[in-house]
Amino acid sequence: MLKILILCTGNSCRSVMAEGLLNHYGNGLVQAFSAGSFPVGKVHPESLATLNRHGLPDSGYRSKSWDEFLDQKIDIVITVCDNAAGETCPLFVGSPIKAHWGVPDPAHFEGSPAEIEAEFDRVFLMLKKRVDAFLSLPIKQMSLTEIHQKLKEIGNSL
Repeated sequence: MLKILILCTGNSCRSVMAEGLLNHYGNGLVQAFSAGSFPVGKVHPESLATLNRHGLPDSGYRSKSWDEFLDQKIDIVITVCDNAAGETCPLFVGSPIKAHWGVPDPAHFEGSPAEIEAEFDRVFLMLKKRVDAFLSLPIKQMSLTEIHQKLKEIGNSL
């Protein structure tokens, strides 16, 4: 089972939704965790509502520091912070495969409640498309180098 750490700045939205997607659809192939470089200390309620709307578990998540994972064996680190928005993505010390799947941060989106919900759904579906592409790979038959290349391709193309 591959252990995947999803990193984001605040660990309240994107990384939590990606964690939920990977664990829900990973079917025992992967175990995902999420963390942040500067965790805000709580999961954004709309992230949990979005998971729920899409039929995924919406409990058991918490906003935490990536420092909690420094002593754990992690196979893959995926950052989901959107560099174009000027965020600083954390770097994970160690030797896991690293990939970047930048998506916009819905926590900073402003609009009506319906517009905010739509933005969370949009980001969720972006992440789901990437998770689906990753999980459709023959991961058990692939080398870490091949997995790394595919993770980068997914982040650049979807």
